[in-house]
Amino acid sequence: MNKSALKLQNFRNEVYQLLGPAKDSTFELMDAVLITRNVYSFAELSLSPVFRRKWPSLYEAINDCRPKANKLMRRYIAEIPTSPSQKRIILAGDHTPWPRTEAPTLKDRTYEHGAKVISGKPITLGHGYSTLAWIPEEKGSWALPLRHDLITSHQTPIVKAILQVKQVRRYLKERPITVWDSEYGCAKFVKMIGDIDADFLMRLSPNRCIYAEPPKYQGKGRPRKHGQKMKLSDPTTWGIPVESIEIDDPTWGIVEITRWSKFHFYQSAAQPMEIVLIQRKGKELSKKAAKPMWLAWIGDEILSLKWIWELYLRRFAIEHWNQFVKQRLHWTKAKLGTTEKGQRWSHLMPILTWQLWLSREIIEDNPLPWQKPQAREKLTPGRVAQSFSGLLAVIGTPAKPPKPRGKSPGWKKGKKRNKRPHYPTVKKTVTRQKKAKKKAA
Repeated sequence: MNKSALKLQNFRNEVYQLLGPAKDSTFELMDAVLITRNVYSFAELSLSPVFRRKWPSLYEAINDCRPKANKLMRRYIAEIPTSPSQKRIILAGDHTPWPRTEAPTLKDRTYEHGAKVISGKPITLGHGYSTLAWIPEEKGSWALPLRHDLITSHQTPIVKAILQVKQVRRYLKERPITVWDSEYGCAKFVKMIGDIDADFLMRLSPNRCIYAEPPKYQGKGRPRKHGQKMKLSDPTTWGIPVESIEIDDPTWGIVEITRWSKFHFYQSAAQPMEIVLIQRKGKELSKKAAKPMWLAWIGDEILSLKWIWELYLRRFAIEHWNQFVKQRLHWTKAKLGTTEKGQRWSHLMPILTWQLWLSREIIEDNPLPWQKPQAREKLTPGRVAQSFSGLLAVIGTPAKPPKPRGKSPGWKKGKKRNKRPHYPTVKKTVTRQKKAKKKAA
């Protein structure tokens, strides 16, 4: 067994010890997920040859296991290299829904943004999950989650994301760069990152308004907090940029990147930002491709414009992971009865992803007849999972075989079955301060 295989085996042995009770059935459940390409229901995972128990043990495993999320996070961080070849640690954050539209007995469901349209709006009912992942490669679809946690009904995605960054930063040896979608490009997020030792790159909605530095104080009245207003949707308000370059990219064509310095949101005047506009040039571009992309940078040093753009492109790896975890790792196939069970099942998703990452160097590509072979350095998470069963036969499993204990007595005769209570869907609202009415003279 080579060095990479031993590394993967040690990782599996250590993770096995961090699953808490029912770790044997839980670990076999994870192996079943890794080697099973398609299932129609969660119970179908029990048919996998690596799951040596009966189908009720799937649900018993989720009910009894207690994955230690903080210790698992520290184990993931230990796999992040600190060699000079890694320029900076890049973290990407995102918020994704787990739809549960037909579960009125599930507590703490909220309205989440989703693909389905309800009452004319792209929303769904279910739970939101916040993910913070390490992006290991400059190009590719690999995103390795360090935290994957439930957003409760009394939390917002922003509050949860800030908490996750603080939890992860505590154990990182160097200052990371974090990359965020437009959901986090707002004053509320910016005000909460002031005490975090990290750099932040956020996308801005194209209808945002930002403000320049105020003019020098003239000695009369209260000093101004805001300068000239800049509407991102109105080019006449943009003012003179600090820097502008053009790049001829083989994939994206001619790209113009422009930067404005020392701007801020109206509600976060104390936190200056570098504003970057990225715009593709060309006559044959579609309307969608020609749309400008606005970014905001908050960090100790100003990066080159080309690297800022390339840095944000790496964020899309977490979008690939959101699809991969739902489609290939069967995350949303489980219809679990409580929020706590859903959180335990969700804590297993990063473990599965990290096992695939550690096995990519020793896996042999096994393409289907209609798939093209991939080079080892270009293997995607799906292709690694497709070949994982052969590797599993070599490295084995730390899980112990089941011990038959006879036939279950089942439900006692005459015992009353109570209906489960129904819970309302929680609608998160934003409390706005009412403006004081002016008294008539």
